Amino acid sequence: MDNIETNDLETQLLECYLFVDDYLQSNPKVADWRRSNNDDPDFTDAEVIVIALTGGYFRTDTLKRTYQLVIANTEGAFPDRVSYKQWIRRLQRLLGQVGRLAWAAALRGLAGEGRKLYAADSLPIPLCEPARHGRARLLDEDGAKFGVDASGGWFYGFKIHALIHRPTQIVITAMLLSGNRRDQIAARGLARSTSGGVLLADEGYRGEGLFDWLYDQAQTLRVMPSDGSGEGHSAVSRASRQAESSFSGLWRRFSNRVYARSWHGLWTSLLLKVLHFNLDRADIVSQPVESTRD
Repeated sequence: MDNIETNDLETQLLECYLFVDDYLQSNPKVADWRRSNNDDPDFTDAEVIVIALTGGYFRTDTLKRTYQLVIANTEGAFPDRVSYKQWIRRLQRLLGQVGRLAWAAALRGLAGEGRKLYAADSLPIPLCEPARHGRARLLDEDGAKFGVDASGGWFYGFKIHALIHRPTQIVITAMLLSGNRRDQIAARGLARSTSGGVLLADEGYRGEGLFDWLYDQAQTLRVMPSDGSGEGHSAVSRASRQAESSFSGLWRRFSNRVYARSWHGLWTSLLLKVLHFNLDRADIVSQPVESTRD
């Protein structure tokens, strides 16, 4: 096991723990979800989530590798920690808490921000290599389907759709849908997370019906680089390029290798990456001196 000699990890652990524990303490209805006699374990839910969040620090592809690196490099930080199998079972029961934490981090980063400029995009989450498409069955019962990526190639799995607040690059909301679901379907759910504004989108979000629905039902104006010309067109194109840069920073956190064996496990892993991204963009956690990757 590799040991990492840096104070960056200790700082990030502390910052993550303070945010997570403060949120859970301030929201007892979210924290008090157990209905058994063992409702106050020594190894707390905050610690369970914080260990998982270090995957954003280590840039690891699996939760197991994240757990191993934390244990190897944080002696004494989690004296009541449980085994990996117990930890992963605990973590997968905290999906709702992770989602609420991602939203709380977004609200912290958006405090005092009045600009209503958003961008929508999607990323395929393939569950297998193209050579295995003929035998693909993983998570079929959970909605995994064949879809087409932005380059026109086929993939088998899901798509993650995200709405980003363009000025701050914070993720407002995210959705995991079957690979064959069209971007236009996701756009309606994403737009409901705004209070109106301007939505930058690519060709996947084209359609007069969608344009009218966004304007009438979500008070959102969808704008594309091809919607205009001249100076306004240039401004939209520049904003779209900036939005693509924002998404690239988010999408780089997702691995092309998927190890989850359930929709629940997959979505938990992806939401943890979104949460860490928001913690970073909202300046809740410090940037490490050097990026560390397994």
